[in-house]
Amino acid sequence: MPAVRQFCTFTIDTLLLGVNVRVVQAVLRDQRMTYVPLASPVIRGLMNVRGHVVTTLDLRRRLGMKPALFGSSPMHVVIRTDHEPVSLLVDELGDVIDVADNACESLPSSLDSEARALLSGAYTCGDRMLLVLDLGKVMAVSHENHAQYQTVLL
Repeated sequence: MPAVRQFCTFTIDTLLLGVNVRVVQAVLRDQRMTYVPLASPVIRGLMNVRGHVVTTLDLRRRLGMKPALFGSSPMHVVIRTDHEPVSLLVDELGDVIDVADNACESLPSSLDSEARALLSGAYTCGDRMLLVLDLGKVMAVSHENHAQYQTVLL
């Protein structure tokens, strides 16, 4: 019997995305955030989660997508890293799903190159494609005014 992987899933626009369930610390409704001057546009702000300051990354911006419609209520998927938790701002939370480890497929060629660079694999789940985020790459936030990359709390 093949090994099974579990993913916490969520959506950004029409994309079904996932991260390994073992790195998820919490999922939260939209929280009040503090703006961070001079930060990368991908960094949406800082928030307090159970006494910890958590950096929030806007996955729409990170994936090169347009902002969500005004009035939408995003969700936070708080990820444990080696140093500090980081929140991924997502459109909607999905389910925890199991997939066979050997069912990983190559990424669809139709994906935008900016999004493709942040993914580590794909799985067919019913009539949808689950795209797995490479958290190391997602958290490497590029600053518009700098040529180098800075890693955010990784």
